[in-house]
Amino acid sequence: MPVETKTTCPYCGVGCGVIATVGDDGAVTVRGDPDHPSNYGRLCSKGSALAETIDLDGRILHPEIAGRQSTWDEALTLVAEKFSAAIAEHGPDSVAFYVSGQLLTEDYYVANKLMKGFVGAANIDTNSRLCMSSSVAGHRRAFGSDTVPGSYEDLELADLVVLAGSNLAWCHPVLYQRLAAAKARRPGLKVVVIDPRRTMTADIADLHLAIRPDTDVALFAGLFSHLVRSDAVDQNFVAAHTTGFAEAFAAAVSFPEALERTGLPAMQLREFYRLFTQSEKVVTCYSQGVNQSSSGTDKVNAILNCHLATGRIGRPGMGPFSLTGQPNAMGGREVGGLANMLAAHMALESAEDRDRVRRFWQTPTIAGRPGLKAVDLFQAVAEGRIKALWIMATNPVVSMPDAGAVEAAIRACPFVVVSDILKETDTARHAHVLLPSLGWGEKNGTVTNSERRISRQRDFLPAPGAARADWWQLAEVGRRMGFARAFAYERPAEIFAEHAALSAFENHGGRDFDIGAHAGIGSAAYDALGPFQWPQPAGRAEAETRFFAEGGFYHADGKARFVAVTPADADRTNAAYPFTLNTGRIRDQWHTMTRTGKSARLSAHIAEPFAELHPRDALEIGVAPAGLVEIESPLGRAVVRALVTDRQARGSLFAPMHWNDQYAAKARIDALVPPLTDRVSGQPASKNVAVAARPFKAAHYAFAVSQAKPEALDAAYWAIARAEGGWRMELAFDTAADDWAGWCRRTFALPEDIEPLGYADRQTGEIRLAFFDGPRLLAAFFLAKEPVAVARNWAIAELAAEHPDLRRRFSLVAGRPGADKPDPGATVCACFGVGINQIVAAVRGGCHGVEAIGAALNAGTNCGSCRGEIRGIIEGCLATAAE
Repeated sequence: MPVETKTTCPYCGVGCGVIATVGDDGAVTVRGDPDHPSNYGRLCSKGSALAETIDLDGRILHPEIAGRQSTWDEALTLVAEKFSAAIAEHGPDSVAFYVSGQLLTEDYYVANKLMKGFVGAANIDTNSRLCMSSSVAGHRRAFGSDTVPGSYEDLELADLVVLAGSNLAWCHPVLYQRLAAAKARRPGLKVVVIDPRRTMTADIADLHLAIRPDTDVALFAGLFSHLVRSDAVDQNFVAAHTTGFAEAFAAAVSFPEALERTGLPAMQLREFYRLFTQSEKVVTCYSQGVNQSSSGTDKVNAILNCHLATGRIGRPGMGPFSLTGQPNAMGGREVGGLANMLAAHMALESAEDRDRVRRFWQTPTIAGRPGLKAVDLFQAVAEGRIKALWIMATNPVVSMPDAGAVEAAIRACPFVVVSDILKETDTARHAHVLLPSLGWGEKNGTVTNSERRISRQRDFLPAPGAARADWWQLAEVGRRMGFARAFAYERPAEIFAEHAALSAFENHGGRDFDIGAHAGIGSAAYDALGPFQWPQPAGRAEAETRFFAEGGFYHADGKARFVAVTPADADRTNAAYPFTLNTGRIRDQWHTMTRTGKSARLSAHIAEPFAELHPRDALEIGVAPAGLVEIESPLGRAVVRALVTDRQARGSLFAPMHWNDQYAAKARIDALVPPLTDRVSGQPASKNVAVAARPFKAAHYAFAVSQAKPEALDAAYWAIARAEGGWRMELAFDTAADDWAGWCRRTFALPEDIEPLGYADRQTGEIRLAFFDGPRLLAAFFLAKEPVAVARNWAIAELAAEHPDLRRRFSLVAGRPGADKPDPGATVCACFGVGINQIVAAVRGGCHGVEAIGAALNAGTNCGSCRGEIRGIIEGCLATAAE
């Protein structure tokens, strides 16, 4: 009988419930959990494809020391000895952990306890520093604690939802669908999108504010001033529950200054200020466009000031809402996974809190000062101050700013441990000790989503090879370092119970994070634990909770703080680097593609790295649509495909951060980002980078498909992606090969005795080759002097097709499908594999709305992330037909 397991998605901070089913044949299928209060059965494209990413291809299944297989005992003993030796010779600050929002809370807890409580240093930081630490800092400045006041339900109850620096449709798709459904039910619900780029999220916006990069402080400081002058301040709330109002107002900017700095039309700015002033129920959701900035904390506080001034906080349908990027960034915050925090939301700078945690952990020492934040941590590695480094569940060689320097630092570090699930990542290749961790479906623990909801991730697959949980690895090292009593964990339930007990320890309502109701949880109750929202102190029934409607902030006087913020100069461009680069995510890939890159379906929508640029900018620098563009900063260069679109503002580029050295030749975009950070939070500024852009000129371009993954690609530019039945490649060459058939044989490991079917056109320079083994296509190669025009999805499908006769094979060489097999076109809906040509045909057949397309093709009916794109195709078709 098939076995079902309720678990949680391992991607973004929405924290969707998933039901995984293991069939009698061992095959895994997934669907959304209709009972989970985060998603009510919805899943995005990434969540829907989870079963496609859990194979063992590329997995590390045994510990390795210097590239050779070892036992766990040998590897862990070496790790303990190296860390202990560094501490003995150079002090506790000579070692560091760099961890991840991909860890479960139990893993995070043990790592933090080991470093801060027993090593005695605070050099543990996390890749969550790169995505939400400005929000943490802003919360702590304003509220006295890192508290997210509201719940997802507030998006559905609001009269106005402001999305600041958030491409919700692509980065938090299930929340986007909840919002879109609420707007469909209540058309009076208004949505404002604040983003320099017109993203798919703007599809449901009543107002899109295309502000200049990094001018959010001016926008919201101007709003604050407008609220005061419009008599929209809740005087009772301000007087009873806040301090610092006068100072914040004195620093606020006038309407003309906000107008000048943001670059918005006056009518748009006035309309935004009017909507915010006149809408009682307002939710402001903000994400990386706010956080990833050298003024990120000030941006957060500028938003919080507006909600505090109007008392729109902690009540249904109103409040500021930080949308976290990773599945367990919140869990990491709860256990003190940041270098400047203690466990259970206690303050590292507080002697009282340090003593409380020290006594609870029964350790003779505890870290006495903040540790190194991510950028500073890797700078310390580069300078030789860190002698032993343990990296867990993250890939900083791709994701950190100045990624090339980070790679050089890791390479030069005397001792590097990497715990991961894959053997070949850009970071793992530099490990002295490589430890095999458990992946999604094998892990067992908890995660916390953006609305403070704790959910279980449960295992439904056996641990492959010798892979073990991250918490177990840490505990075993702690034991070997002489701390056996403190790390005598046998199962994750014990760790969660201790974490819950610490949250309640000497907490009489003075700290926000309290899950003391679970302090005595046993294995059976832990296994059955359903999703719940914190706080849940001992003796209190489980309930949905909002904070601060009646004050009760966590500063000593119980009052919130208005923070005076002043806009900074946001323009970093100059004559040598005249463009502003904005980095971010795309719809179907996750972080550095170590998991989502395994799915052919998730690579079908966007298969190679790209940069969006405005048509006039492309024309001026000589970059053709679908050509290649070289982007350069003082730190490095990248080569990506040009996506020419008027969604992008003039003078700006957008490039995704996902691609790494396993999937592209030169596309680690964070290698171009300088290590500039926010002065308060330490969060890197990844959205405002001065760069130059120019065409990347190639002599030849190519597209190829192959059943076998090429071992190496000898090309000036290449990007590779999984495809159904094999692999797809985009290529460019500086010079022509002497023998293209020979190049194909070497690259695709083809038998020498197989002769290609194909042709070469000397006049146009086109070459097309196909290699068959009987009726089976092994590889096809299409070369031209311009970007290759070939029906890509159709060509990919031919890898799995039978080719019994020459006619069928020649149609492949021609690059055009026959009438019996139409080309679906570029993928629009990844969930159902629907292409643009299919949508266009449906429009011509009378489907003139997104719902009609969904009924005919299923496109847009699952996660809905493609609905904006579908609407654009429909409008384009109808506009063309009307001409």
